[in-house]
Amino acid sequence: MWNKNICLTNRLCVLVTIGLLFSTLVIASIWPTDAIEEIKETPPNCNSDSTGLWIPTEEDIAYQDSMYTIIQNTQNDITEIKEDIVFILERLDYEDGTYDSIRYVKGGKIDKSRN
Repeated sequence: MWNKNICLTNRLCVLVTIGLLFSTLVIASIWPTDAIEEIKETPPNCNSDSTGLWIPTEEDIAYQDSMYTIIQNTQNDITEIKEDIVFILERLDYEDGTYDSIRYVKGGKIDKSRN
């Protein structure tokens, strides 16, 4: 059954296919659907007029301010850490291509001078 060639060059086949598609669209557009009822009650902290805007309370504003402060402190800490890393890397690398590298070896020169 599936090994047959299906050719839609016949005028009748094309018209039937277009008719089926068109009738499906018409039926789908007039098919009754369940209407969703809108919620009419106003949520808390909303304006009673038709705008429905959210009006923050003093608690909301205090919470937002504390979150902003936490975010700002974290950003400042990250900036300071990045500056410290750059400062350390600048201390380790010199313009002539040399660099400082201290390797701790137990029983080595640094270990003996430290103890």
